[in-house]
Amino acid sequence: MSLTHILRREGGFVDHPADRGGPTNFGITAATLGDWRGLGRPASREEVKALTEREARKIYTQRYLTDTGFAQIPNAKLRDLLLDCAVHHGPRRAAVWLQEAVGVTADGKVGPRTVEAVTDYGRRDQGRRRRPLQAVILAKRLVFLGELITKDPKQAVFAKGWMVRVAEFLR
Repeated sequence: MSLTHILRREGGFVDHPADRGGPTNFGITAATLGDWRGLGRPASREEVKALTEREARKIYTQRYLTDTGFAQIPNAKLRDLLLDCAVHHGPRRAAVWLQEAVGVTADGKVGPRTVEAVTDYGRRDQGRRRRPLQAVILAKRLVFLGELITKDPKQAVFAKGWMVRVAEFLR
């Protein structure tokens, strides 16, 4: 599991004025933390800042691996990419990208059909070489990031870091 890599990529407490998610700690937003703790509101800046790595790991394991269905994905490299996409772009979007890539109904819920399609992906179209599934998802991710910057040029401040993050999955 790549939680150590997620925590390294996300870093500690950050409150960048251009970050649409507001203050984060270990990549956990105020909204996510408030929901996780059942506060009925986003967590305060101070509550986010006080988040421990241990609690962040619990949130990632439950909300971004187990609840999403990504824990069922047998390929560890693909699962790590999906986890990173879920953390960075939201669990539903990551699930939809996967489902679109494998040709199942893109409802954002990874269940047995999606897992079967992922497992079957490399076996389909015998005789024709298919693009690796991770490459298909990375292409969707890059297009999304480009659209995000185009729609909100203030997000360009994060472009280099985002590209470095995506490049880690190409190495």
